[in-house]
Amino acid sequence: MLTSNGYTLDDSEARLGRLEPVPESARADKDALWELLRRDGYLYLPQQLEAELVNDFRRYYFTTLADTGIIAPGTNPADGIGATTRADRETVHNVLFSEIVPGARYEALTTHPKIKGWFQWFLGDDVHLHKRKIIRHLMPGETGIGTATQAHYDLVYLREGSERVLSMWIPLGDCPPEMGGLTYLEGSHHWALADERERGHRRPAASITADLPGLAEKHDARWLLADFTAGDVVVHSSYVVHASTDNVDPGGRIRLSTDIRYQRASEPIDWRWQEHWHEDDGL
Repeated sequence: MLTSNGYTLDDSEARLGRLEPVPESARADKDALWELLRRDGYLYLPQQLEAELVNDFRRYYFTTLADTGIIAPGTNPADGIGATTRADRETVHNVLFSEIVPGARYEALTTHPKIKGWFQWFLGDDVHLHKRKIIRHLMPGETGIGTATQAHYDLVYLREGSERVLSMWIPLGDCPPEMGGLTYLEGSHHWALADERERGHRRPAASITADLPGLAEKHDARWLLADFTAGDVVVHSSYVVHASTDNVDPGGRIRLSTDIRYQRASEPIDWRWQEHWHEDDGL
């Protein structure tokens, strides 16, 4: 049974499905990839990165935060086993925002040739990586509104630049659905784009809803999930609706992921996203 913000997802065939990985035959075919992105709103690229690259950053992240109290006592920080007691939020954020987010290790990961080079090839131009890059860890057992990522599409937060910005979501370590992975609402980029065009200059709410099953029912659509493993990535458009599930991992592992955004350097860039991510940055 999967939940998101406390809501139980409908697991019927009409409401829950699987992300379709890009076929191997299309991985090096730029035209085929663009066709898939336009059709589905996302590109699921299994093993785009080396698993050790991702796991090494996961090890670094939790080792750096080990003294903050988020890791279960007596466990290897590299395993990312969550503590059952609540860590001090201010202490965690101090390390996260002063050391990890602006650090060289994170920059190296997000500009790795398998990432930046892929976007240069796919976009066929010089590319720009938005400096505001987000790392999220989701503790096991956390539930309730505001815990998991609510349903939204990225353009809501990127209003001052190109609408053709592309996001890459990277699970930092294995991430099965029960660990709180990302989920996409099938076909949602089509109606989100239509709503944007109809709305004009009026801006929508930042978050559509925390009620994922209700949204799927409203649009007669499925939430799509995957059993992500270290090295997998998903590239998605700024219009596709996505959210995350709650972390109910039976092994008590913390879900760790990052979402980053690339675009053509020649297109308008949202100036608000050109500083390091901070919880109080207002975005």
